[in-house]
Amino acid sequence: MTECTAPSETLLLRRGEVHSPADPFATAMVVERGQVAWVGSEGAADAFADGVDEVVDLEGALVTPAFTDAHVHTTSTGLALTGLDLTGAASREDALALVREFAAARPGDRVLLGHGWDAARWADGRPPTRTELDAASGGRPLYLSRIDVHSAVVTSALLDLVPGGVTRTDAPLTADAHHAVRAAALAAVTTAQRTEAQRAALARAAALGIGTVHECAGPEISSEGDFTGLLRLAAEESGPRVLGYWAERDADRARELGAIGAAGDLFVDGALGSHTACLHRPYADADHTGTAYLDADDVAAHVLACTEGGLQAGFHAIGDAAVTRVVEGVRAAAEKAGLARIRAARHRVEHAEMLTPETIAAFAELGLTASVQPAFDALWGGEEGMYARRLGAERARTLNPYAALLRAGVPLAFGSDSPVTPLDPWGTVRAAAFHRTPEHRVSVRAAFTAHTRGGWRAVGRDDAGVLVPGAPADYAVWRTGELVVQAPDDRVARWSTDPRSGTPGLPDLSPGGELPVCLRTVVGGRTIFVRPGE
Repeated sequence: MTECTAPSETLLLRRGEVHSPADPFATAMVVERGQVAWVGSEGAADAFADGVDEVVDLEGALVTPAFTDAHVHTTSTGLALTGLDLTGAASREDALALVREFAAARPGDRVLLGHGWDAARWADGRPPTRTELDAASGGRPLYLSRIDVHSAVVTSALLDLVPGGVTRTDAPLTADAHHAVRAAALAAVTTAQRTEAQRAALARAAALGIGTVHECAGPEISSEGDFTGLLRLAAEESGPRVLGYWAERDADRARELGAIGAAGDLFVDGALGSHTACLHRPYADADHTGTAYLDADDVAAHVLACTEGGLQAGFHAIGDAAVTRVVEGVRAAAEKAGLARIRAARHRVEHAEMLTPETIAAFAELGLTASVQPAFDALWGGEEGMYARRLGAERARTLNPYAALLRAGVPLAFGSDSPVTPLDPWGTVRAAAFHRTPEHRVSVRAAFTAHTRGGWRAVGRDDAGVLVPGAPADYAVWRTGELVVQAPDDRVARWSTDPRSGTPGLPDLSPGGELPVCLRTVVGGRTIFVRPGE
């Protein structure tokens, strides 16, 4: 593919495949002043060739809208990239060995940070104890978050840094204790380390064809300085757009910090893996129903405050009881403010895993966006997965019902919750299209739309995330195989491949196959990533 080293006033891309509803058979696109100006056929492209500043020969590559990841923790993602990655640890002993190696390799760090352990995948199911970690780390401050980031194991030296102290236990820390140790760990990270981590995360996103991320920050997750520093970095340097959410029940403060919503991970509950998601019935492997942080009255008050202030409200809700609290609270707000105003605000719910037909219908009625992470099902779903162990197979099969949400008209925005699961947009689309529970599967086209246009709609923009004239020139160029149409219903797939349907194809995402490779990512007409050698 012809190299393009600097943004041009007018750019013609041709001799490829352009994924656009404006022309399902498009092979060319014109970009002018950061916007898509034209999409069409190769023959028509000849008319533009002499009037543009630059021509890019796509050499058969695919051009799509850039992905939007609707739920990211950018600094934590970067710290996971630059810190200790325990996602591949096959046992507790393996994890401890990795801690020892990491501690030896980072003698100057004030605090050691790691992420991704999952004792549910280890033979004995037991996480490392504080005593074991004290020995492996050489007595240094160490914070290791579980893969769902709702619990952590730490060393005694880190507990010594927590103001007011935390009860010393060998068990993983959850809820307020976890929030306290996480704050202490992040407070020990230097500004330079934090900026390095943010750059690493945004660079990884750009290399994967992600043009926009929704940063889900908050006082229990990061810090005001972390949040404002990230927004400033993204504004000053070339990279993905960063749209920030601040999860605090203070709409005015969220606005002051530059957030577009007092939303994101405003916790109504925790997570299933850490037994802190709030359920109507007890866990199958524990004699309790999890943890609740907000009730319906809290939800209603926050939704009303945000609606009055012109901001999006949003909540983290995973368990069925937590989702019910959100629905009841938003409905109560609608009774006071009016349904039309609540719907127009496009409030969001993050994760929304345990849904019923009644709560799905309520999402549609109230105009709630479901900001969801299909990789959760790929990682934890199935008859033998973590969901089934926590809930029993019958309840586990109801989780993440994407097809039912789409049938009800609920807007979907796909994301990763990185570093909980990695930044991986095509893998996310594959996970939704090949859901472990067949009745929850959606077409590749619907999943792709949720991961591109869906993220823009979730922030109130209906004119972006799609390659049509007038849209922002946020796009990615891919090396991939034959384009196909994949849908759960074979009758739909057969019709969609008929030229009369006018359905543009997408890469074959069948499990086990190679995923597309990003060659270039462009945001607002400016190139933010070029694959080396291209």
